[in-house]
Amino acid sequence: MPPPIDPTALRLGPWRPRLVAWGGIGVVIEGLSHEDGVVAPDDYVNEVLLTAEHREDFLAWIDRVGLIVCKHVGGDDASHRDVRGRSSRGRLSQGEYYHHDGCSGPTKPRVVEIRCPHQPVARRVATAVAPFPEVLYAQLIELPAATGLADGELATWHATLLAEGKLPAGLWNTVQGLVNRAVRRELGPEPARAYMRAVDLRAGAYREPWSMGESRFIANNNLAKTYQHRRAYLEPHTGGNPSGRLVKRWPDGPALADHD
Repeated sequence: MPPPIDPTALRLGPWRPRLVAWGGIGVVIEGLSHEDGVVAPDDYVNEVLLTAEHREDFLAWIDRVGLIVCKHVGGDDASHRDVRGRSSRGRLSQGEYYHHDGCSGPTKPRVVEIRCPHQPVARRVATAVAPFPEVLYAQLIELPAATGLADGELATWHATLLAEGKLPAGLWNTVQGLVNRAVRRELGPEPARAYMRAVDLRAGAYREPWSMGESRFIANNNLAKTYQHRRAYLEPHTGGNPSGRLVKRWPDGPALADHD
């Protein structure tokens, strides 16, 4: 887990974030204050944090803390795309497993922003965010509890983790793929979701309920600490419960990108 951050260090020119008291991973911002008392714009993400003047400093904060949650964000979501992927009662979607955004392409984005836009229907499905490789280690440790899945090659990696406390960095993605395929192959949908909830808890994931106008900025690919995220059902998935949509974009390119 990243070291605690000094709130006085979180400053962008005359702007300073108002932080919510929070004991988990990341930082939660409820708005911005100005040294001269200027009222922050409703859309403070686009009009302050991601302007050309401040964007790189803001992205550097995300690199450092891994997750920055911005509450009460106004404005529209015209530069975002809908988060794709739906889950059925018969099978988990790929998005229900921990992943980095853009993992199917040659280069993963440095940061991904996921937003719950203002809409008539509340978002009832959580999004879990956790540090990597800690979440992979949680997956391995929880495997024996999931009906003895830690056998064969996975048993070797499980034993290595217990003996050495870590795995070689070059193998993290490979081992995570092995774990996910084993869970997908051997567990039914609800046992698999129960397993993933146990992983959330062991990894200390952020999976707070979504509020309207909330953006979560996730350190998706950097040299210090990367995070993964997943679509998370915190209760058995029975279907028939409407849930609001999420949108996302990649804010670290020359322009605010909106790739899948």
